[in-house]
Amino acid sequence: MSEELERQVPEVAPRSKFREYAEALAIAVVLALVIRTYIIQAFKIPSGSMEETLQIGDHLLVNKFIYGTKLPFTDTRILALRDVQRGDVIVFRYPEDETKFFIKRVIGLPGDTIEVVNKVVYLNGEPYITPTAHNDDPNIYPAELMPRDNLGRVTVPDDSYFVMGDNRDHSLDSRYWGFVKRQKIQGKAVIIYWSGTRLGRIGNLM
Repeated sequence: MSEELERQVPEVAPRSKFREYAEALAIAVVLALVIRTYIIQAFKIPSGSMEETLQIGDHLLVNKFIYGTKLPFTDTRILALRDVQRGDVIVFRYPEDETKFFIKRVIGLPGDTIEVVNKVVYLNGEPYITPTAHNDDPNIYPAELMPRDNLGRVTVPDDSYFVMGDNRDHSLDSRYWGFVKRQKIQGKAVIIYWSGTRLGRIGNLM
């Protein structure tokens, strides 16, 4: 006489709605943190140092992986798509207060020499024109008073960059406080996704 054994599958209690919502929220938070930390981050422009390229109140997205993903708790970067290039608009930690983020345009790469003579920027001994840059103050100050209009020749160190604002007469940049270290760069500005000044600026690429 034989008996047929019935395989029993333990019943699984249905998850509560609260647990489902909590799990979905946790996943969303983790994804948001990963995206913000490694992929893209939103910033708002608080000053006029990059006018007219960027205006006060502009909201922009910054590509955080183009220069490489930073490993957690280190300054080491991996999987870079490309290196920092002259002309890039970058977001970085302000060297004199790393709790603040600044945005400027890259002018000098490692090994370059930079000099400013009567508001004219010289790159490796030749005048360097940035089409988006402008000066609106006719006064020219000597280097002894301030480095805005006259800056003695400096050489950009390894793993560092010389940056300036497009609004040259109203920008606190490398002329005043020196170079940006490679590991302090957060990413490259890519697009304006909202503007508090003109809707026509939305979608402008950097």
